[in-house]
Amino acid sequence: MEDAHVGWIAAIIIGGIAGWLAEKLMESNMGVIMNIILGIVGAIVASWLLGALHIALPFHAWLNYLITGFIGACILIFVGRLIRR
Repeated sequence: MEDAHVGWIAAIIIGGIAGWLAEKLMESNMGVIMNIILGIVGAIVASWLLGALHIALPFHAWLNYLITGFIGACILIFVGRLIRR
């Protein structure tokens, strides 16, 4: 997502939405701040992972950020659950 030109406010909003969607899918109970953090950090994690696998999303920058944030947030929730057990 090196070429995804998303500003800080947009990153917070999109990250919050991605984190919230992941929270609903993974049936987790997080707060708004944690959803935002999961979405933003998840986008970084998933972007790195997709880049390592040479997978590029063909959508607009905002949609790419939402998809990678969602995927990454789901991964982070899953790993968090593994660590807590």
